[in-house]
Amino acid sequence: MDARTQDGTAADVGPGPIARRPRPDPRIARFVAEALDGARTVLDVGAGVNAQEGAADGAVTAVGGSGPGRARRPALPARAVDAVAGDLPYADGEFDASMTLFDVHQWSDVAAGLREMRRVTRGPVVVLARAPELVRDFWLGAYAPEVLETEARRHPPVRDLTAALGGTGRVRAVPIPLDCTDGFDEAYYGRPEMLLDPAARQACSAWSFVGDEVREHFDRTLRRDLASGAWDRRFGHLRTEPVYEGSLVLVRAIP
Repeated sequence: MDARTQDGTAADVGPGPIARRPRPDPRIARFVAEALDGARTVLDVGAGVNAQEGAADGAVTAVGGSGPGRARRPALPARAVDAVAGDLPYADGEFDASMTLFDVHQWSDVAAGLREMRRVTRGPVVVLARAPELVRDFWLGAYAPEVLETEARRHPPVRDLTAALGGTGRVRAVPIPLDCTDGFDEAYYGRPEMLLDPAARQACSAWSFVGDEVREHFDRTLRRDLASGAWDRRFGHLRTEPVYEGSLVLVRAIP
């Protein structure tokens, strides 16, 4: 959305090359739809690769930016505007609701972007994000801790999101289904073999900030532990867990 740097933090340049486009998961979209509370006009800030505009019942105006994320944006039935989160070209209170989904960690100034969303929104502002304090709890840390460290650095603390939005806020964990179709690492919590596919890893942008040696170590050690049964002895219960409560959270704030 705004200018970024190449350090793996919340001010990163875009998400890097994505070989396989993840598909928004309808079960996660339902949580977003509930939070939007039937709004008739919705602003979607950062609509791009992970756009979930189907979560909104009303008319959606998409702010997609003009960078590489916009180029990979799927065709969607919404007006799309080139803008940045910190300077939205709309009047105060122009929208019933607004949302930003899987995108806030890519903004160079998160607080400014959220304040702008609050300014142009009469009702709820909804943020789908990851809680950085929970990111490191995922089993991937046993094989590629550098990836989770990168991911944790990139995502702003949830308390910062609620503080910037002001008003009355609510934070809830979003359960991830076992066959989740979105492309972040926890979507494969019970399907470790999927992450051996480089294309699946590329869909999670944190992998683009680690070196080849990290990817090679991950591939080698996970293959070894899957073949020996070590992964299943330690984490195999996840293969049959219908949902996983990890770091995915939904923040909803009203004035």
